[in-house]
Amino acid sequence: MRFLSECPWKRLQELRALIPNVPFQMLLRGANAVGYTNYPDNAVFKFCEVAKENGMDIFRVFDSLNYLPNMLLGMEAAGSAGGVVEAAISYTGDVSDPMRQKYSLDYYVKLADELVKAGTHILCIKDMAGLLKPESSKLLVRALRDRFPDVPIHVHSHDTAGAGVAAMLACAEAGADVVDVAVDSMAGMTSQPSMGAIVACAKGTELDTGIALEKVFDYSEYWEVARGLYAPFDCTATMKSGNADVYENEIPGGQYTNLHFQAHSMGLGHKFKEVKKAYTEANKLLGDLIKVTPSSKIVGDLAQFMVQNNLTRAEVEERADELSFPLSVVEFLQGHVGIPHGGFPEPFRSKVLKSLPRIEGRPGASLPPLDFKSLEEGLRAAHGDEITPEDVMSAAMYPKVFQEFKDFTSNFGPVDCLSTRLFLDGPKIAEEFEVELERGKILHIKALALGDLNKAGQREVFFELNGQLRSVLVKDTVAMKEMKFHPKAQKSIKGQVGAPMPGKVLEVKVEVGSKVSSNNPQNGTQYNEYLGQGQVALNIKALNVYRIADKLAYSECYMMPRGASLTAKMGQSMFSHMLFTECSDNSTRATGAMARTSSSAISSRAATASLRSRRDKSADVSGTVQKAWREALQVPEQSEGEGSGDQSWNTSESPQCLELMDNA
Repeated sequence: MRFLSECPWKRLQELRALIPNVPFQMLLRGANAVGYTNYPDNAVFKFCEVAKENGMDIFRVFDSLNYLPNMLLGMEAAGSAGGVVEAAISYTGDVSDPMRQKYSLDYYVKLADELVKAGTHILCIKDMAGLLKPESSKLLVRALRDRFPDVPIHVHSHDTAGAGVAAMLACAEAGADVVDVAVDSMAGMTSQPSMGAIVACAKGTELDTGIALEKVFDYSEYWEVARGLYAPFDCTATMKSGNADVYENEIPGGQYTNLHFQAHSMGLGHKFKEVKKAYTEANKLLGDLIKVTPSSKIVGDLAQFMVQNNLTRAEVEERADELSFPLSVVEFLQGHVGIPHGGFPEPFRSKVLKSLPRIEGRPGASLPPLDFKSLEEGLRAAHGDEITPEDVMSAAMYPKVFQEFKDFTSNFGPVDCLSTRLFLDGPKIAEEFEVELERGKILHIKALALGDLNKAGQREVFFELNGQLRSVLVKDTVAMKEMKFHPKAQKSIKGQVGAPMPGKVLEVKVEVGSKVSSNNPQNGTQYNEYLGQGQVALNIKALNVYRIADKLAYSECYMMPRGASLTAKMGQSMFSHMLFTECSDNSTRATGAMARTSSSAISSRAATASLRSRRDKSADVSGTVQKAWREALQVPEQSEGEGSGDQSWNTSESPQCLELMDNA
């Protein structure tokens, strides 16, 4: 959904229809389902149910800390849906090193014993960082095979250090039933070991796979071409080889490439060595964790925090009670992810948390059930009756991403019918192409020309559709990055009122966090005089005024909460407008009041009076404009002396610079 703007459920359905005879497998992060957070138990169960109905067969269930309660929930959810449960032991450390005993052979065997007792159908060793060496592979797999002779063993690893092929062959020799590989053109480095290499090495032995190498080569050639289409996103754009330093830093394969790419994209490629070293130190600070999503991200966040602030491990430990740590680190120490093997690091944890609450036991156990019926009703109200059970599940797992996906598809329709190059780069001028919307419905399109950029950041695109000339306005997202746009007021949102006339910002009177109450005038002016007493007090939550001299258009939500004032310039006259947004809940009356002040009668009369006063420099500017606004609002004149201390208009030293300061 996020990167390809496609529905994953539709993709699964189509693949299942085309491949009816091959088991499909997915990863399930235990109680975290397919997200980074904790979900209500019923959401995890429902997800597994929907996944199974749409064609999923095997659920590889793991937890980022090997935290058993989280894993057991995921296993139960997958099993109750009718899926094959493959419980995965996330591997870290080195069982062949007698000096590293936190994650010893005994630890892994005992954990596997609990998973088998819970009813797993398959045992998986998930070596997410590619730490398994040939010797440690033999020790671990043989110990599990001896303990569980009838349970299938599946090994997953990465080839970051380059020893993946040797390690997987060692696993097979020790009794593993399945090892994960990648087709040759997609293998190596932080990917999986080469399929062709393992097939070739096993040929003619008791481990012979029976797979013809010629077919492996043909398969690899197809994906080599496909990979070229995604070259801009390929890790090899910055990373040219694997690195055996992974045995020290233990960075998972997927995270290794992400960190490497991010460092280079930010111009910090020369500091990647520091990032890896900081990752090692951050892991030790947190107690030497099992590192896989999301725990690996927590370690990575702390490592980047240390690099950005030039902090050593000793300095972080010493200043833990005063540093502002990344939120992910704080939440981990609170217990939001689970309880790590060996417990939390002390006194580091206590110094970071201070008086913050701590979670005891499984983090998601106390979450209330998700109301799927209410969620579906809300989605139907927002997107129509075509909402499916799969859409509801996507919204439950990824609310923001699903909303962005629906917004995209409502604008552009289904894009999975486009070729990869057209989707990523768009057509070239004069290029002709076809789009098959459905069987028998094919569109013939020819790109003709691009128009100039307009003020809204759009270009008119000219093209032929089935021989007919067409044009459409399309946002130029690249050019729009250099353009300035002001949000428009949303009439449907309480507390938002747009500018009643065009102008230029001269002064901002308040800031986010300011509180303005009834009968509390700003700069001596009280708008309550016109609207009646007892107006509600409001808090300023958002201030969409960027800087002085920015220009306003009519209805632009250069907004401020009630009680704030701006001085805006229209022509040669200057006005202050109440432009507010994100007010407190009691903003209904304020919204209605501002709708009155935004009427064309008010704007035109006040503007006319001001322009007239400029032509006649001897005119009483204050009185003229005050009268115009009073007439527009139908407010009776005050006799002299009335409303002492509540003057409604302030004039500057020059009659050409009139400020209307109001407290509405």
